[in-house]
Amino acid sequence: MEQVLYLVLLILFTLCSVSDGTHFRGGIISWRPLNSTVQGTTTQILLHQRYFWWRMYAGFPPPLCTEADVVAGTPITVGGAVLYCLQNCSSSNYPPGGIAANMITSDCDTNSLIESWGGELYTTLTMPLTTSITIGYSGSQWLTALYIGGSGSWSIVNRMNLAPRPDSYINSSPVTTTLPVVMYPRGVPVVHIVQMADNDATDTLQCRWGTTNSGTNYNRNDECANVCMGIPSPYTLTGSNCTLTFTLPKASIYYACALQIEDYYSTSSPYPMSSVPIQFLFYAYNISAGACATAPSIIGVRPNRACIGVPYNVQLNETVEIQTYCPGQTIVDLVTSSPYGMQHSKISNPSPGLWIMTLTWTPLATQSGPQGFCAGAIDNSSLQSAPWCITYLVGYDSPNLIRPTLVQGSASPIGTVFSNQSLFSIQATSAVGRPSLNNTNICFHYDSTNATVFCYDAGYSPNVIYTGYTIVIVTNYTWTPGQSYYVTLGDGFASGSVFCHAESLAITDKTFWRFDIWNPALSSTTTTTTTPPTTHTVTSLGTTTTSINTACTTSGIVVTSTNASTTTTTVTTTTPTTAGPTTAGPTTTGATTESTIPVFYPLDFENACKQPVAIMSAITIVFFMPVHALAMYAAFTKFTNMYKPSNIAAKTRHKQRMQNILRR
Repeated sequence: MEQVLYLVLLILFTLCSVSDGTHFRGGIISWRPLNSTVQGTTTQILLHQRYFWWRMYAGFPPPLCTEADVVAGTPITVGGAVLYCLQNCSSSNYPPGGIAANMITSDCDTNSLIESWGGELYTTLTMPLTTSITIGYSGSQWLTALYIGGSGSWSIVNRMNLAPRPDSYINSSPVTTTLPVVMYPRGVPVVHIVQMADNDATDTLQCRWGTTNSGTNYNRNDECANVCMGIPSPYTLTGSNCTLTFTLPKASIYYACALQIEDYYSTSSPYPMSSVPIQFLFYAYNISAGACATAPSIIGVRPNRACIGVPYNVQLNETVEIQTYCPGQTIVDLVTSSPYGMQHSKISNPSPGLWIMTLTWTPLATQSGPQGFCAGAIDNSSLQSAPWCITYLVGYDSPNLIRPTLVQGSASPIGTVFSNQSLFSIQATSAVGRPSLNNTNICFHYDSTNATVFCYDAGYSPNVIYTGYTIVIVTNYTWTPGQSYYVTLGDGFASGSVFCHAESLAITDKTFWRFDIWNPALSSTTTTTTTPPTTHTVTSLGTTTTSINTACTTSGIVVTSTNASTTTTTVTTTTPTTAGPTTAGPTTTGATTESTIPVFYPLDFENACKQPVAIMSAITIVFFMPVHALAMYAAFTKFTNMYKPSNIAAKTRHKQRMQNILRR
């Protein structure tokens, strides 16, 4: 009987914990209009909520989540979880009873240091353009093991202002994403970057600490309750790029981080247009004896902070690759923060030092717009990789670089070109711009050895120019005659024009864009000078042992299907005479000279004609200017005399006089 009583009390304690929303681990609230153009007096808003809970008490039933809940989209039914309007509510029709914050399961982490159950919820609201409200979710009891604010209250708030911007559009709030728990060694200086972006590309973003002072912050409300400034000093926050620097002093404990990300119309704007909360945890640990000196790292396939356009209702397969660096170092967990519906495979180890998780996701039309994903790999010594976060832009296409073709292709040059070639270009399927990330390289390589000749980083290099659908690369290199080269392009080399600028995929295929350098040694003329009659020895231009490809390349030089061979032809010519038989004189061998064949292309013709055309144009202008001036003077004088009022009156009087004379 006593055991039954204990069981009932345990169940009641669990239910009370759930209904009270305990063991909160942070979250994010953001929003955007479905159409940013002002039409009438209302607009549709897509409101996004994401929260993290302790896996043991996030919902009931079941008491523990698994990947099966992610697949099934199990609701996280936390009693009392409601997003209310908190300030200036009369300016809007926001539901007076709030919006139930029951999430759809997106992530479930079973690692003993994480134990996180994450979910998100999208809600569509039709709201007046007079809306300028603060919305938020508050409750009691963060998790207990916090450096500051353990078992304390939480408050997470967002400012929604739908008044038209100075450019007459409806604003979108910034977006951000994070892992629920980010792990760092105790006592080690940390530099941590929080990802932030905005659909309104020209906005200025600033990141700041959440505050309890409702009289001074933009939300006019307590933004973080008991976990404000939850990271011990000394610390710094660089607002323009949301970069934190700090040191965690105590191990085996969590530190809450509460920030607000705000967007300004310009750098001179005095007030933000919206305010997005992001709250999450840091965890400090002591590095165990025997641990690898290097934490694991996520090496791709995408670069960190990439932005990828994906269509909805099409399955996406993404590979997360993790590198370990020591014998015996294994990956035991990959903590994630995902869009709902994204499934996570088990971690595999296909080769030494390489670990892989595969993500499978079919985005829905209701998920159109930016969707964030973050991951952090944890090894068997509790070392965690740096967070790896990317943004999927659902319903948008990334710009694709068009594969070059031989004739009038999308890339230039291809085929055979000269050693002084310095201008290269390639086209994309949509308008492109300079990427916001570094290490988005274009590299030139030797085809024979795959050795890299040189690279330009498109993130900042002035040698890479973006204009419309075309990317132009200006080189300063003398290519080796007879060599073949190929070009590779890094992830994000071309960036789109929408939101976070969806990026092109990397191109590493050496056959994608290649070119050959013309070798003049295979295209020379050898002559033999004699007295008449003469014999000339001519070395022909390169021909092929197989059929010639008659298509011209973009450089104008014919592409041959095999290497050129050389033939020698002897031609004897006889000088004609007017009388008597002619006798061939002896053939003598003279000195041999070698010269390259001059090749004159349209561009050469254009360059050669520039100076004489300019001179003739100047002479013509000088000659015709006085002629034109005289002609114009004569014309204006004629028109003046024809339409001068005194002349017209005189002609009228003369006509009248002549009529009077004739009548007599």
